[in-house]
Amino acid sequence: MGKFNQTHLIRRIDLFTLRLFLSVVEEGQIGRAAARENIAPSTATKRIQDLEEIAGIELLDRSAKGVVPSAAGAVMLRYARDIVDSIEGLRAEIAAFNDGSEGKVTIASARSIIDPFLTSELSGFARDFPLVELEVHEVENSEIVEMVARGDADIGVFAKEPRIGIEGLRTIPFREDRLVAIVPRSHRFADCARVSFSELMSENIIALKALMGAFVAAAKRSGVRFDPRFSVKSPGLAVNLVRDGFGVAILPGGLLTRENLENVASIELDEMWARRIIHVATARNRPLNPVAEQFLGRLTADV
Repeated sequence: MGKFNQTHLIRRIDLFTLRLFLSVVEEGQIGRAAARENIAPSTATKRIQDLEEIAGIELLDRSAKGVVPSAAGAVMLRYARDIVDSIEGLRAEIAAFNDGSEGKVTIASARSIIDPFLTSELSGFARDFPLVELEVHEVENSEIVEMVARGDADIGVFAKEPRIGIEGLRTIPFREDRLVAIVPRSHRFADCARVSFSELMSENIIALKALMGAFVAAAKRSGVRFDPRFSVKSPGLAVNLVRDGFGVAILPGGLLTRENLENVASIELDEMWARRIIHVATARNRPLNPVAEQFLGRLTADV
């Protein structure tokens, strides 16, 4: 045998021969290793001999009982196992990009949608695909579709409104929600089945900023100006202000919990625009990456 030649090692060694060497050591016989790797025994013998020729030293101690690695073979065994394991890891990670289990998904939505409709979907997806990076942007409803159109978000989840343009977007109905009025238990509307926006206009309406556009438009249709004393981002804060007697609020019903409704009453808002259809939006002419496509499929599976 010749001396160890690095150039020959790089040019002539192949991954299958390294895996065959691992099988030979594990099986203890070249014939059984050949059967395991689905090649002829003579081919297996030739490959092992070629590997020893490249290494410049015998890698197996042969006897009538079979083969065991020599001292040099034990070194080859250690490195061969590392190489084969690394290649398998490489294969799995590259394949992950193709089967939608690694990468990044950017989602834009509003708090009034994220809390009731997306939190469980996001947590479930993160649990099933831990290598996926989920980036969530909480923005106003009108800005959601703009982010998708600009390419700043892969997926947008928004409440459809007449004033929001969806040109260039593909939209899918996702969920339905209704706006409800929240009043103190002692309020004159507390026992009503429903109440209109015009009736509430005589009260101090605590406005959720995410819904401000809808309120302004509704007031304009009634010929009045909507100018609330309280404008808040948090639905929880709005409920607390109602509970403490500062006014009434109009909130998405999906945001309310049993704890929220202690000492306040929830009343159906009797307006056509109180019915909110939540849509999922993607760019019509820009394909999603594999993981974004996977997330979209999860979101819309039961639609």
